[in-house]
This record gives sequence, structure tokens and C-alpha cells, in this order.
Amino acid sequence: MATAATFNFKVLTPSRTVLDGEVVSIVVPGGAGYLGVLAHHAPLITTLLEGELTVRFQDNRVAHYRVGRGLLKVAHNQAVLLTESIEESPDERA
Repeated sequence: MATAATFNFKVLTPSRTVLDGEVVSIVVPGGAGYLGVLAHHAPLITTLLEGELTVRFQDNRVAHYRVGRGLLKVAHNQAVLLTESIEESPDERA
């Protein structure tokens, strides 16, 4: 089975680094609607609205977070999400 391509993903708040590692995909609540990011995504900067952040890791584990407003920057196979607040959500889909 082929291994999915990954990219570096960081989640930063004013007080701490929440995530910093390799992921397969993210889905974020962008200013113009939810958007997905995979490895080698085209560069972009977008605002974030309050909503759900979904992160898929290399081991196929999926984590869900409730995020506040913020920004997302994607470039050079890296994504950085800056947010006012974040909390892990229970995964009701498991």
C-alpha cells in the first residue's frame, strides 16, 4: 500500500504551539467556506472563521478541533494556522 504524501502543519495560538508535525490533510473553516489542503497545495493565505478543523495524520488517525478566528498560510509544502483559540473536539464519528 502506497504511503500518502504529507506536509508540515503548525497550529499556533498567542500562548502556545498546539500542533507541529507531518499530516496528510487538513480541512479548515476558511473565510469563503471550508477548504481542504493536501501535500503540495498551491500557495495561499486566507482568513479563518470559527468552526471545525479536521486533521488526518500519517497513521490515518483523524482529529477534530474547534477553532476560533484566525489565518491560514500555505506555501512550500507547509501550512501554518494562526488562531485565537482551539480546543480538541470529541470524535463522534469513530
